[in-house]
Parts: sequence; C-alpha cells; structure tokens
Amino acid sequence: MPETASSVKDSFRIREMTIDDFPEVFHIGEEVFTVEYSQSLYRTWDEYEITTLFNSDSELCLVAEAEEKILGFVLGTTVKKHNSPWKYGYLVWLGVRRNIQQGGVGSGLFKEIKHRMKEQGVRMMIIDTSADNLPAVRFFQKQGFDDVQEHVYMSLNLTRKGRKKTVQKL
Repeated sequence: MPETASSVKDSFRIREMTIDDFPEVFHIGEEVFTVEYSQSLYRTWDEYEITTLFNSDSELCLVAEAEEKILGFVLGTTVKKHNSPWKYGYLVWLGVRRNIQQGGVGSGLFKEIKHRMKEQGVRMMIIDTSADNLPAVRFFQKQGFDDVQEHVYMSLNLTRKGRKKTVQKL
C-alpha cells in the first residue's frame, strides 16, 4: 500500500544522514525540486549540494525514515561572521516526498535541525525560497519565521550570442 501523508504522521524517525543515503536523498530532491516547481532550485540541486554540506556539517544533514525508507531530508550549515558575536544557521534544503507532504515529516525535520542549531550556539536561523513559492512561505511562517522579504533573482545565459541594438537614424 503506498504511503500517504496521514499514514506517516508520527510513524517516522529522524536520524543523521549517512553516505549510503546520498542516492535516495538526491532522488527525492529531483522529485521535489523540478523546473515546474522552481526554476532556480532546479538549476542548483545536484549531488554536490549533498556532499558539500555533508562534508562540512554532517550533524546538520538529517533524514526522516520509516521502515528503512527515506521520506524526506533537511540539509543545513552554520555561518560565523567575522567581527560578529552571532552565529547563524542556514537551512539550505528541505525536501519531502510529494505523496506524503502535509504528513508532519517536514515539520519534524525542521524541529530537529532547529534544536541542533540551538545546541551549536546559533542565534538566528535563515532560509530562502522564491517569493512565489507560497506553500514553502506558509510552511516556514508556521515554523515561526517572519519578516518575509522578496529579493530579485536574475540569470544571464552566457551561451547565447548577444544581440546588438541597431540605432535607426531618421
């Protein structure tokens, strides 16, 4: 029987990610971070995202699982700014299998990474998402985030040949 959001609520456990989890975490990210969902996330989601964060902050790379199947993941890191007494936590990626979203897995992962960041002395946690990603914005507001600010995201395709503007003389 396929899992649904209601069937996983409270029946999963959260643990630190291991190297053996990389393929499944990557495939969940491919399932969730599609070009239709978010063009900018689709462009940046790759295996290096997982390995880089795992190599720098493995204790902030977590998975939720039930019956040895990974349901979702969260990947984060901490940042200490030069000349600042504050330590920041950056939640970089949070992904839950599509068929079980709304089942508490994302909230559970968030609560655990928040707890771990607080234990590491983090004073402020930061996330970013597209302004038009309303499900993510609502999710993070439910977790206590506020001060929603939009930012501009721009890209430049360097493989396209530039078009010269022609000036018409009258």
